[in-house]
Amino acid sequence: MNPAYMPLRQDDDAAFTNDSIDGSAASTPLTSATMKNTTLGKIRAYWLGCVVCIGGFLFGYDSGIPQPKLLSIPLHHQHRQEADTPAHLGVPGLTRIPRVGGVLTLSSYIHDYRYSTQHKTRVNSLAVGLQQAGAFAACFVIWPVTNRIGRKKSLILSSAIFCIGAIIQTINTHSLAAFYVGRIIAGVGLGAASVVVPMFSSEMTPKEYRGQIGSFFQWFYTFGIFTSYWIDYAVTKKVASVPKQWQIPIGLQLVPAALLGIGMFTLKESTRWLTKKGRHEEAWESLKWIRAGDSQAVVDEMEEIRTGAEMEQRATEGFQLKELLERDNFKRIFTAVAVFTAQQATGATAFAYFGPQYFKLLVGGGDKDLLLTAIFGAIKVVACGFFVLFLSERVGRRQVLIWGAAFMAACQITTAAVVKHKPPPGNGSVTSSGIATVALIYMFVIAYNLSWGPLPWPYVSEIFPTRIREPGIAVGVSSQWLFNFVFSLTTPYMIANMGWGTFLLWGLFDAVIAIVTFFFLRETKGLSLEEIAHNDFGQVGDFKDIDQGRIDAK
Repeated sequence: MNPAYMPLRQDDDAAFTNDSIDGSAASTPLTSATMKNTTLGKIRAYWLGCVVCIGGFLFGYDSGIPQPKLLSIPLHHQHRQEADTPAHLGVPGLTRIPRVGGVLTLSSYIHDYRYSTQHKTRVNSLAVGLQQAGAFAACFVIWPVTNRIGRKKSLILSSAIFCIGAIIQTINTHSLAAFYVGRIIAGVGLGAASVVVPMFSSEMTPKEYRGQIGSFFQWFYTFGIFTSYWIDYAVTKKVASVPKQWQIPIGLQLVPAALLGIGMFTLKESTRWLTKKGRHEEAWESLKWIRAGDSQAVVDEMEEIRTGAEMEQRATEGFQLKELLERDNFKRIFTAVAVFTAQQATGATAFAYFGPQYFKLLVGGGDKDLLLTAIFGAIKVVACGFFVLFLSERVGRRQVLIWGAAFMAACQITTAAVVKHKPPPGNGSVTSSGIATVALIYMFVIAYNLSWGPLPWPYVSEIFPTRIREPGIAVGVSSQWLFNFVFSLTTPYMIANMGWGTFLLWGLFDAVIAIVTFFFLRETKGLSLEEIAHNDFGQVGDFKDIDQGRIDAK
């Protein structure tokens, strides 16, 4: 152990008071030298972010696999489409249109698993729903597991579980039941990783880069779903209708899953988890590794981490679930659930799943919706990348979320008004109103990927003290999976029955989100996890403004 870092003396009771952690410890800011003076430390922090956020890529790639090629045509278009619907489909208002994504509706897959075209929608719904059910359940199973075995081993376990599920899906069993079992198992791996990744990232990343590296999860997610779309499209065009046509895109899931598991062996265990478990020597080695040094700033950071962890453990011995209902803890739990629910309620997830159907509402018939959806996917990647690389640590979380929701509301409500008064023509011709609405939707997705797309992941991972971080993040992420399922299930019916009203509904949701964020969300930018944990979460605004003189926020 570095001699400059000595264990706290048992008689140093003053070190464990709120005044100590909020005053003396926090009044000596962790200087930027913690990272900025060491290039190696910065490289290691980014490497950690890239490795763990392979889980985000996996999430995105797996989400893109079951998207249907059988597109639902809104009711006001059915009179144009029913005459063209192939009789063998037997589903009014549906037409067979090749699209980017949708491996489960390839003719080779249908042949191997022996189900009729009438059952396509049910097969796709089960493939999506069962995976999300597995992920939802895993959120609650993984938090006691990661508390016991640590973050590294939990992610290795998540990777292994997902690989098992992917292998079952890839094997040509000719049994939909077996395929569904594989989807559930893969969902368990995904759900577990989606909880542990933001937890591990926030605990190891310096506060100067926590928002940026924490946002990698969403950026990698956009890469994953974009990649899956085009791999599905490529095998449709280039591979004959044989089993390998669907086995290639499904089997390729094993690559990022394996990389996630293998990559974990290049990282150290979480400093804060090791400290919480009393393994102080290992915690010190972990912090020295990720910061690439043992300067006084690193020693001070280690002292702050240990002081915070011991103070939390002394407060109440023996964690009980009822602690989550305590005033301050419940506010943090409620905030995590609200943030992830709001992320899904923006409408962006619905666009990711059902882009072609939405674009048909804007531009009418033809195949322009396919190209527009592909461009939509590319814009997501570029916009999220721009945020991660250039904005994530230059702006506060709260203001970005407020303005992002407000701008999205304006885009969606304006789109609804234009589509209502200038509906697309039935002949598929391009109109100025169609171009305008497509531009509005592209601006909407840019705003989402500059705000509500990437920020919920680092924000939720920041707001919990070490003592309840595992269950807190688990509950928050579970709400993400729950409402992902709800909106993916209900969106096709919304499009079919509401038409332009769907855009209005998303716009109203976004407006409410902006208002609620303004009145209730706290700022966390530039603060250590200990500073966030040991201050009242009930007041609105910036910690720096509320606790002036107690916290030296960046």
